[in-house]
Amino acid sequence: MSDLASFRPWARRLHWISAIIMLGLVIPLGIWIRYFAPDDQSFKLRLYNLHESFGVVLFVLALARLIYRRRNPAPPLSSDSPGWVRLAARTTHIALYALLIIMPISGFLATNAWGFPLKVFELIPLPSPIGKDEALAKTLSLIHWWGAVTLGVLITAHLAGAWYHHVIRKDGVLRRMLGFS
Repeated sequence: MSDLASFRPWARRLHWISAIIMLGLVIPLGIWIRYFAPDDQSFKLRLYNLHESFGVVLFVLALARLIYRRRNPAPPLSSDSPGWVRLAARTTHIALYALLIIMPISGFLATNAWGFPLKVFELIPLPSPIGKDEALAKTLSLIHWWGAVTLGVLITAHLAGAWYHHVIRKDGVLRRMLGFS
């Protein structure tokens, strides 16, 4: 067992809320509307709205996490962690944070470029910064799709890293993110 410090409670809460929204709602909804789009147009638009609305929530959470982390840095890995582990963790975290910002922006702009305004949870209208532009919409949609694929790879790497620390190294990194150390 490690004597490393745990992540602060708000860092843990923001992380797990983001993970639940991402893995439980945004990704499944994105896959559903991309690959199994329902024929019922009104239902399909509701799914899009939920995907986009939770994307906005994730964007706000990502900004809050970045601000919080800037003020409260993550506890360091143990000093005996190999350099490649430190590099992999740092690179993966930076890329995950970048995508948590890029994905909602590219999705929002793509939605606008396709000619659909966004009303968060059908309640809060967001101003459309760009008008309808099919060529731009295709480009932004492609960026969003590649971002989703990259995000899937990074989430897998993140989970593999948690498994590695917990099962192989047994260094307490997972336990401190769960608040057990």
